Parts: sequence; structure tokens; C-alpha cells
Amino acid sequence: WEVNPIVHSAMQLYGDNFWVWKFFIASVSVVLLCLHSKFRKAKPIIVLATLLYIAIVFYHFLLIRCA
Repeated sequence: WEVNPIVHSAMQLYGDNFWVWKFFIASVSVVLLCLHSKFRKAKPIIVLATLLYIAIVFYHFLLIRCA
């Protein structure tokens, strides 16, 4: 069961293996950011991505708690 309508649509399209695509996209993004972490403009993006990811994790915990 998925609350996010975009992810729900992707899950309908790709089936239960969508988590593989989601993991791959997130992992590649993290690797690219880490490879570019020495650049001045990459550091704020890394901080912003980290804060966004933390917010998403807390949001998921909230959804689990309310379900």
C-alpha cells in the first residue's frame, strides 16, 4: 500500500520490483554526491539532501504510527 500517488503509479507499472529501481536511483545519487563532495556547491546540496531524507524517514514513521 502506497500513499504517494507517483510511487503508487510506478508500483502499478513495474510491480513489486519497483523497490529495486527506487534503491538504484537513490544509491546512484548518493554516490555521485559523494564523488563531488569536494566541490563547494556540492556541500549545501548534500546537507539539503540529508535533511530531506531525514524528513521523509520521519514522515514514514508517522504514517506507520497512524496506520
